Amino acid sequence: MRSALPLICSVLAAFVAACSPTFEDTGPVIVARTSDVTLVQISEAGVGNLNGQTAYSSKAIQAALPGFTTEGLQSATENRTEWAIGAFNSDGFQVLQVFKGANGKIREVHGVTHHLQGPNGERIGMTFSEVGSRRSDCRVGRNLWRGMAICKSRGADRVTLVYAISQYAGPFDRLPPSDQLNKAMIQRIIWTAP
Repeated sequence: MRSALPLICSVLAAFVAACSPTFEDTGPVIVARTSDVTLVQISEAGVGNLNGQTAYSSKAIQAALPGFTTEGLQSATENRTEWAIGAFNSDGFQVLQVFKGANGKIREVHGVTHHLQGPNGERIGMTFSEVGSRRSDCRVGRNLWRGMAICKSRGADRVTLVYAISQYAGPFDRLPPSDQLNKAMIQRIIWTAP
């Protein structure tokens, strides 16, 4: 057993090294901040097969998203925390949060994973500068989304991009300076029903 110990240690060391981030002279390299796998496409018309006519029910959401399961959850919108239906892919990974409208239909859908794509190719994890968002298309977040940038997706009035601005310390009544805003990352892609 003693002679196997060096072999086990070297295999374990190689495995740990393979799981470690890659480093260059400039610092760590981000290997996978976004994804090239698209589980759901968000457009002006809806989210996958979810649209303004979809009933707010687990059954209707699962019918519109074959292979997905649903579960009730609480989530923060800009002004409050409320109940929503979470949509999970076949691996049990949360992809969407669906919120109820006053008419028994869906009001809005929040994309919450990097495995979805917005109307212009936007993905969660992309930065403000990578997306090419314009400051004039944005406003400062309020209440529960204080310190975030809320921006319209180019050419899609029903789609909103919510950017988190790392370590932004205010003032919270205006967007941060451009150098900080350009590094802000998408946290949610939101579609709002008509």
